[in-house]
Amino acid sequence: MINKTLIAGLIAALLGPLAGAQPFELDTTPKPMTRQRADRLLLRPDISGPVKSLIPGEGPMSVDTLDTGNPLIKIVLFGDNTWKYVKDGDVLSQEDYFNEYWNERADAYEMDYSLLPPKVTLWLIDQSSEYCCPYRTKVYSKFGIRRGRRHQGVDLPLSVGTPVMAAFDGKVRIAKYVRGYGNLVVIRHPNGLETFYGHLSKILVTRDEWVTAGQQVGLGGSTGRSTGPHLHFESRYRGYAFDPQWLIDFETGTLRHGVFNLKKKYLSSSSRYVPESEDVEEEILIAEGEEREEAARRAAEEAAMRYHTIRSGDTLGGIARKYGTTVNQLCKWNNITPKTTLRIGRKIRVH
Repeated sequence: MINKTLIAGLIAALLGPLAGAQPFELDTTPKPMTRQRADRLLLRPDISGPVKSLIPGEGPMSVDTLDTGNPLIKIVLFGDNTWKYVKDGDVLSQEDYFNEYWNERADAYEMDYSLLPPKVTLWLIDQSSEYCCPYRTKVYSKFGIRRGRRHQGVDLPLSVGTPVMAAFDGKVRIAKYVRGYGNLVVIRHPNGLETFYGHLSKILVTRDEWVTAGQQVGLGGSTGRSTGPHLHFESRYRGYAFDPQWLIDFETGTLRHGVFNLKKKYLSSSSRYVPESEDVEEEILIAEGEEREEAARRAAEEAAMRYHTIRSGDTLGGIARKYGTTVNQLCKWNNITPKTTLRIGRKIRVH
C-alpha cells in the first residue's frame, strides 16, 4: 500500500535543493501562477539529444494525484511506488496564450512574416511533459513544393482506423471537417507550436479539450483531398509551417531534440530538413540559395536573348549595326571570329 503522505513529504523536501534549481518558497496562498514561476519549480533536464517516443498504455497505472503548493504542477503516484510531475491542463489552458488568436482558421494568427523573430527556442518536453510519435512509419511525401503547390507537412501512410496520437500536451483548437484536410485536429502546445493531424476517418477529441502526449486524437483515414489512407502531419509556429522532420524522425519514432531552435528561414517552403550538423546545414542552404540565384540570373539572361537568321548578303558588320552592337561582341556571344563564314540559315545571337 502506498503511503501518500510520506511520498508527498519526501517530494516536497526534494524540490528546493535540486542542483541548479533557483531558490523558492512553497506558497499555498491562492494567487495567479505565471509560467516563469511554474518553470522554476521543475528542473529542465538535459534533453539536447534524441528522445524516445512513449508507448501509450504501457507502464504502471496511476493511483492518485497530489498537489505541490503550485496550482499548475501536480504529482502523479503510480502503483509501483514511482511518481512524476505533470502540468494541470485545466489550469494551463486558461492562460492568455490559449485564448488569444483562438479561432477555427487553419492559420489562426495571419501574422506578417516580417514580424516573426529570426530565431525562437522551443522547449518541446521537460520533466512534466512527454512526447509521442503521432504514427511511426517512413515519410512518403515530404514537406515542400509538390506539383507546383506548397505541401505544408509530411504524409505518413497508414491503414484506415489506425490510432493517431497527440505528439505533445496541448489544447485542441480545431476538431472538425476542413476543406482539403478532411477531418482535422489542430493542437496548440504551451511552447507556441501547433500540430495538425489531417485526413482522419474519425475525430476522437473535441474543441477546447486538453490532451496529453500519446492520447488518441483520431483514427487514420482518407477524408478531404486525399488519394489514399494516410496521416497528413504539420508543425507550425505562429501560423507558418515548417518541415516536421526538423523535429521528428518518423522512421524511428524519436524526437530529434528536446529543445529546438526554430530559425525563421525554416519557415520557407524550400527549407527541408537536412540531416547534417548545423554548420554543414548552413553551408548547404547558402549553396542552394546561390544556385537558385544563379538559375534565376541565367533564366533572365536567356529570356532577354535575341537571335538573327543569316540571309544572303549578311555580314557581321552589317548585323552589328542593325542590332546596335559590335562585331567583337557578336563573336563572343557566338564563339566565332570575324573570318568565320556565315552560312545561310544559321542563327546567331545578337543580344
